[in-house]
Amino acid sequence: MKILGYESSCDETGVAIVCTEKGLIAHGLHSQIAMHRAYGGVVPELASRDHIRRVLPLTKEVLAQAGMTLEDIDAIAYTAGPGLNGALLVGASFACALAWSRGIPTLPIHHLEGHLLSPLLADPAPDFPFVALLVSGGHTQIMQVDGVGQYQLLGETLDDAAGEAFDKSAKLLGLPYPGGPALSALAEKGNVERFQLPRPMLHSGDLDFSFSGLKTAVLTTLRKLEAESSVITEQDRADLAAATQAAIVDVLAIKSLRALKQSGLKRLVVAGGVGANRLLRRQLEIESEKMGAQVYFPPVSLCTDNGAMIAFAAAMRVKSGVQQPDISSSFKVKPRWDLEDVTH
Repeated sequence: MKILGYESSCDETGVAIVCTEKGLIAHGLHSQIAMHRAYGGVVPELASRDHIRRVLPLTKEVLAQAGMTLEDIDAIAYTAGPGLNGALLVGASFACALAWSRGIPTLPIHHLEGHLLSPLLADPAPDFPFVALLVSGGHTQIMQVDGVGQYQLLGETLDDAAGEAFDKSAKLLGLPYPGGPALSALAEKGNVERFQLPRPMLHSGDLDFSFSGLKTAVLTTLRKLEAESSVITEQDRADLAAATQAAIVDVLAIKSLRALKQSGLKRLVVAGGVGANRLLRRQLEIESEKMGAQVYFPPVSLCTDNGAMIAFAAAMRVKSGVQQPDISSSFKVKPRWDLEDVTH
């Protein structure tokens, strides 16, 4: 079965084709970063309008890349949630209208399930069961994954997600949007030992996270520097960026490895945009090896939101018998949607 997948939950328009037998065949992605940078963050209305402009050209591009036409497509998958309501509606309505016009079925897919299963696109790919760290701009969760549609929440953030902590700290440091990658780049030039920032909930006794206090600690440190000197230097900013990144990564890594120990599993999967962070990857690889475990990441190009993860999740659900394509003239999106609601 060949599945055409659409992702439009926020500020990336993604289109891809996945075959249930052959895997990923083609994918295309348009990022709205340049457009939203002028506003310092995602503007929902602009995001929706841009999805409208991009979705058809990207569809044509991906079909051409695959050497296919719509006649070769057996089903169409789309992100049904969670995400921005308007952005979700663009992808869902386009996908369902296209499917209806061709008389083929659709598969609504949970955005986080797409991220969760995307490391299976890597080579080598992990086997079930595994522990997964879902870490992005809007979500930070640790899940136990026993199979497709078999997810158990082990821990999650009580306030800001790790990606938000990166972005908000970056904004305090005067870095451009998107803040996470900019902060990580600046951190490469910094002295990580200079500033001591808190590791929130590191000793809480559970697998939950909290990152809102870290932003406050960054702000407090900046104000102290301003009081001590009239000018905050580039080195000051680099050192604080390094300390911020280290604090976030330490908490993510330690709690993820703690989840492995508590579950007795030996495979850790990391997914979501923050999964591209080089320090996080390096730290998890080193520490997991020490405990005889293995860590898996999706390809860096598939860490951010993309259509490949949606089409692939749909293919996995079909192959495992968890979900079958549905021929229907109606659809709905779910801006708020717990991942555990898609379990079976």
